[in-house]
Amino acid sequence: MQSSALCARLASCMLLAACALVILAGCRGRPKLTPLQEEGKYVYDEGCAHCHEQNDLRLKKVPPDLHGLFKKPTLPSGAPATDAEIEHLLMTGKGMMPSFAYQLSREQTDALLAYLHTGLRDEKNP
Repeated sequence: MQSSALCARLASCMLLAACALVILAGCRGRPKLTPLQEEGKYVYDEGCAHCHEQNDLRLKKVPPDLHGLFKKPTLPSGAPATDAEIEHLLMTGKGMMPSFAYQLSREQTDALLAYLHTGLRDEKNP
């Protein structure tokens, strides 16, 4: 009796451990940001978040939230959600948003677009 109870308990523990491994294997964390996306996050945090996220400038008309920007077919303005359209907005500005044509290099623009494609996630904000 004691031997079969020990075997049953061991089998139960092994089954529980196997289930835990299966669950953990299915819970993959999000991949880390690439170096290009990290640079884009820096550009976003320094130049975009003040208005689009924190509104610490106390703008009366709050700019649109950019989280998940490319997950929708259109931008808040109704324009297509494409790299070309975002780049156009960055270079020309629109409404209260100024042009960033002279502030952003080609590399910074590419990095910002790469970060916007992540949905604005980082390690603290998955």
